[in-house]
Amino acid sequence: MLELRPTCECCDKDLPPHSSEAMICSFECTFCQTCAHERLGNCCPNCSGELVRRPIRPEAALIHTPASTQRIIKPCPGIN
Repeated sequence: MLELRPTCECCDKDLPPHSSEAMICSFECTFCQTCAHERLGNCCPNCSGELVRRPIRPEAALIHTPASTQRIIKPCPGIN
């Protein structure tokens, strides 16, 4: 099951479970669309994997399988 990490690893933008802006790689590294497209060229800086849109977990499923609350931040190129 996906962790549904709460923020972009680059810019720390909030990406709640229902966000259509969350992008992930096969290891679940998580980025916002802006960082994924404009800064990373749709390539994960951690594993070199493809970044794709993260699926949205239905609200009812979040009750029993909540999203992660662990924030992971690794500033990307071009971000201060």
